[in-house]
Amino acid sequence: MSLMDYIHIDKLVFRGKHGYFAKERRVEQEFALSVKLGVDTGKAGQSDKLADTINYSEAKNAIQSVIEGGSRFLIETLAEEIAQKILEDKRIQTVELTIQKPEVWQNGVPGVTIFRSK
Repeated sequence: MSLMDYIHIDKLVFRGKHGYFAKERRVEQEFALSVKLGVDTGKAGQSDKLADTINYSEAKNAIQSVIEGGSRFLIETLAEEIAQKILEDKRIQTVELTIQKPEVWQNGVPGVTIFRSK
């Protein structure tokens, strides 16, 4: 039986030009993200070696490259692209990703959460 462990990265904030309206794609706005990566951490838990687990920085850099890359109309598209990029790492079996747009409204924060697996 295989157990699923999770590595979390919360409260990431990047700026990008994404949104349905033209003004959202002209001016950078803040995107707040949290990600939960489904991995087997058992080997790393025994060895205490970074080589036996996921390097948080690599996941963070993958997320940042999509957010700071070309403009997208929908955060659903951003989420999908980030999930696919993260799942390129063969050790990661699942991705749960939340993206929020905290600067859009003065009252409330819209966002999306997706779950993808191999």
